Amino acid sequence: MRPIIVIDDEPAICNSLEFALEEKYNVYTFTEPLEALSLLRQMEVPIVLLDLKIGDCDGTEILKEIKRISPHTMVIIMTAYGSIPSSVEAMRSGAFYYVTKPLMMDELELLLSKAEEFYQLQTKVQWLSEELDKLTNRWGLIGTSPAMQQVLSLIEKVKDIDSNVLITGESGTGKELVARALHYQGKRQRRRFQAVNCAAIPDNLLESELFGYEKGAFTGATQSKPGQFVLADGGTIFLDEIGEMDLSVQSKLLRVIQERKVVPLGGLEEKPVDVRIIAATNRDLMKEVKANRFREDLYYRLNVIPISLPPLRERKGDIPLLVQHFLEKISAQLGKPVDGISQEALQVLENYSFPGNVRELQNIVERAIALTTSSVIQLRDLPPELQGKPAMSGRTLIPVYVGETLEEVERKVILHNLSACRGNRRKTAQVIGIGERTLRDKLKKYQEE
Repeated sequence: MRPIIVIDDEPAICNSLEFALEEKYNVYTFTEPLEALSLLRQMEVPIVLLDLKIGDCDGTEILKEIKRISPHTMVIIMTAYGSIPSSVEAMRSGAFYYVTKPLMMDELELLLSKAEEFYQLQTKVQWLSEELDKLTNRWGLIGTSPAMQQVLSLIEKVKDIDSNVLITGESGTGKELVARALHYQGKRQRRRFQAVNCAAIPDNLLESELFGYEKGAFTGATQSKPGQFVLADGGTIFLDEIGEMDLSVQSKLLRVIQERKVVPLGGLEEKPVDVRIIAATNRDLMKEVKANRFREDLYYRLNVIPISLPPLRERKGDIPLLVQHFLEKISAQLGKPVDGISQEALQVLENYSFPGNVRELQNIVERAIALTTSSVIQLRDLPPELQGKPAMSGRTLIPVYVGETLEEVERKVILHNLSACRGNRRKTAQVIGIGERTLRDKLKKYQEE
């Protein structure tokens, strides 16, 4: 039976409550508050019945000490009619509710039942929060799958090492999250983290963005500007989509890595820099090397510590935890309380191939939270193509991101249509205008067989 503590300076009330409650609870009665607090420090007690006036003691002060010792314990105040205003004040200090003397046992038993339910809910929420903390970190890397646990373990091992890191993985798998985790959990966390998307900056501007420029270096350079390497001095520079970098800039980057010095555009003086370099790509850089689009020596300089992120379709067991994470995060951001997802909707997500990976899942959850009229996401809140229905006008948008290759876009188109056609390959081939054999070969290539 669950324990319950009764604190009242009248022995008759203590004895009466013990007699009335002993069939459901292990009742511990005390006329001295200090003795009750001593027991509370030794064991977990869901509920305390506390008299608001115990001799010369103020029950509100005892209440505060109870909540300090055991924050989740439900404290029910017992009070005389003339003390109700004080009882309300006690509730503001953390009491669950109050009952008036003389006590009505039917009312008290109902209140005890409600208090116990609330206590169990609080402890469950705390447990779930602690479990989520174990499985993730503040940078949003979540997963219990062996592949993600391997990534998390590797981050822990190399976070304080200055060796260069190359993060590979499809778009939307969370490469920047890994880079930020490496920086903010490591010894350089108090210095700057500078992220540069090499695919988003034109080739003729990337060099000046990385290495800076001096006043007068080119038309419009009215003052000197430090580059990202100088800004990241002592910290980390993250070169996202490194595979998109022009060969001429690659050669200058290689020199910086070798000498740990940068020369601003239009400048003559070398500036020493102490940075950890983390690069990321969704390309196969060895293929790029063989095609003479990426320098082999730079590849080996960057790929000292490789970290490969698995696509979401290869770790579908992580989807429920990711969904819960996004529910909590996005519902708080939107100010819309949505705290769950139906089993039917979750099963649809678990069966989906997610060509856009974790980023696509996040977008789907955000859309569902915005559209739902319930506190729980239902199947109807998911995109039409996931429900097996045609989208509006028979079409749906497929996300394409800067830096993605044509091969990746093709994979998305094929997998989205295959999902919309409920796995029917003949229909999928007809929809996208290719032969069934060609579709079969491409699915094999994309590891969907």
